[in-house]
Amino acid sequence: MGTLVTTRSVLHLRDVGLDDVPTVGGKGAGLGELLRAGIRVPTGLVVTTAAFRQTVEHLTSSGRPIPARVAALDPADAEGLAAATAEIRAVLESAPPPDEVAEALTAAYAALCEECGDPDLPVAVRSSATSEDSAEASFAGLQDTYLWVRGADSVLAHVRRCWASLYSVESVTYRLRRGIPETDLGMAVVVQRMVDARSSGVLFTRSPRTGDKSVVAIDASWGLGSAVVGGDVTPDSFVVSKVTGEIRRTVATKTRWHRPDPSGHGVVETDVPAELQDRPSISDAEIAELVAIARRVEAHHGCPQDVEWAVAESAPAGGEVFLLQSRPETVWAEKDRARTAAPAPRPFDHVFDVLGGKRSSEG
Repeated sequence: MGTLVTTRSVLHLRDVGLDDVPTVGGKGAGLGELLRAGIRVPTGLVVTTAAFRQTVEHLTSSGRPIPARVAALDPADAEGLAAATAEIRAVLESAPPPDEVAEALTAAYAALCEECGDPDLPVAVRSSATSEDSAEASFAGLQDTYLWVRGADSVLAHVRRCWASLYSVESVTYRLRRGIPETDLGMAVVVQRMVDARSSGVLFTRSPRTGDKSVVAIDASWGLGSAVVGGDVTPDSFVVSKVTGEIRRTVATKTRWHRPDPSGHGVVETDVPAELQDRPSISDAEIAELVAIARRVEAHHGCPQDVEWAVAESAPAGGEVFLLQSRPETVWAEKDRARTAAPAPRPFDHVFDVLGGKRSSEG
């Protein structure tokens, strides 16, 4: 399927895939591709880069268009960078989007509520930059995600916060140092039904410690995955052989978890009940399902993956496992590329090294 070229402000996740990164960003494209591959993903929509650019194009910071101002910043000037990015974020968070963007998002959220049978559907609002989640550059953690957002007005406000997070100090510094042009950049935003997660975490289809491609490495904890991703809990660790299915387990004492705020809006961090703290947060059946899904995703993409997942609160053992994100693993991939690019040693180079780097005049 070819690239979807559109000026529409909002698209459904089922209508996009990996070819559509310029329109829906890395996260949106990856989620749509998972749906196309038959993987269980929470339903949702994407506010497109067209909506972002339509909003940003008439905004200025200190009298200059925002992209031009960012491109002129010096990544070594920490004070100047902090001041400029704070001003840009304030402009984006406070400026209302064009009426057609706001109307399209309001209508799409209402349709999503109807699809899920909940008139006040809780959603995750997740940034999806166009240079995000590629094999060459991972923007993971540099832009914002908001959980348990309800109501059209709140969704729109959090979409604007995601747009603004493209101009955080960390994100701008990352782009400037890697030479990523501002003119090529866009921010889409995924608005996705929340999974009321009993357990969640991350997994890699190769070992993040050793690079071993014969295992799946799973980190898991109770509650929402934000606790694992944010480093607020020491998770359980399961390393599973793709060949034999053998599981190496490390069950941690998990004292904190992230749960939906009782008010129905946002997330709170509280103590894990004592009876759960030292129990494995996922069953063997769920581990087996995660491994099976991970192998399908890796085969679909043709490279090792970095995956976020959740098990629904109401799921029985081995029940509803959802993938929340899948992107190419980057750390070991970069090491592999570096090894491939290194020149191969010539025959007898080790002899020349022993001789002090000088070639013998004989032979």
